[in-house]
Amino acid sequence: MTTSFEHQADPLKRARLRWRARRGLLENDLIITRFLDQHELQLSDEDVAVLSELFELPDNELLDLILARREPEGGLDAPAVHRVLGMLRAA
Repeated sequence: MTTSFEHQADPLKRARLRWRARRGLLENDLIITRFLDQHELQLSDEDVAVLSELFELPDNELLDLILARREPEGGLDAPAVHRVLGMLRAA
């Protein structure tokens, strides 16, 4: 599978990702902002899709995943999700 970087070519898509990253919990905001500052320019479309899926979670569930208090389950238990969570956890 070839990974494209369509979101990188579109400043509106990058701005939209940052907007969606805004969370109700300060802890999530700090971690995600630091992550995007470090990795935004290297994210593939698959990474952005994973982030979008993670951003649909309630704040406390997302924080538990980021802090490795729990691991992804069900539809989130996929290699791409684990890869992005690893990047978030290291940020």
